[in-house]
Amino acid sequence: MSYDNLPHILADWPHPRVLRLTLNRPDALNSLTPEMHRVLTEVWREIDADPAVSVVIITGAGRGFSAGGDLDLVSRMIEDFPTRIQVWKEARDMVYNMIGCSKPIISAINGPAVGAGIVLAIMADISIAGYSAKLIDGHTKLGVAAGDHAPIIWPLLCGMAKSKYYLLTCEPLDGKEAERIGLVSLAVPDDELQAKALETAVRLAEGPQSALRWTKHSMNLWLQQARPIFEAAVAMEFLGFTGPELPTGIAAIKGKTKPQFPETSPV
Repeated sequence: MSYDNLPHILADWPHPRVLRLTLNRPDALNSLTPEMHRVLTEVWREIDADPAVSVVIITGAGRGFSAGGDLDLVSRMIEDFPTRIQVWKEARDMVYNMIGCSKPIISAINGPAVGAGIVLAIMADISIAGYSAKLIDGHTKLGVAAGDHAPIIWPLLCGMAKSKYYLLTCEPLDGKEAERIGLVSLAVPDDELQAKALETAVRLAEGPQSALRWTKHSMNLWLQQARPIFEAAVAMEFLGFTGPELPTGIAAIKGKTKPQFPETSPV
């Protein structure tokens, strides 16, 4: 398969059986355009079926991993029902397709990983963060429920108490703290990040493929058990796109002001 024409995503082969995908909108902190969001949902199925790939690395160009979904796309989702439903389906499928991809996925998390960016970072089978990485779920700060990936995997990685704290407050974690609480697999000095990701990928690519893929499959049954929780969370997240809190959050982020959310809620 050819990965040469992925929108704003560079593909290279640092090892004959290791595919590296680099999100490549560095001037926008690698925020995801609609085309990138769609491709990063679908590409895991192609990789799963590609006999040339044994391991995948995903990382970001420049000083960030990914700032998440483009705010213009978020605004379109508020205004346009078909767009909202399309992205809802992609948000679900991105998680399910990463879980279902038989090949190990390694994330090399450099700088900010927010929103859809943190989905790609944390849903990887092995997540390696630079010390200065900045991981933020960000959903509740924006004005919608923490859906996407968080309920299906955060409690398994770092426990319910830490999950609730960081998902409710949107407080950022650097790489060291993310490793300390178990949210990522490893944290390394920034200048060692890419080398460590590649070293780990090569080790896996040269290992017993059936054993590695079956281990991933069996471990991910824990995540499959949480599908009803995940489905409810994503549904409530996208229900928020019809309410008054999200426009307030977007306006505050664009204007770099403190949001004034409604004091009461109908729920």
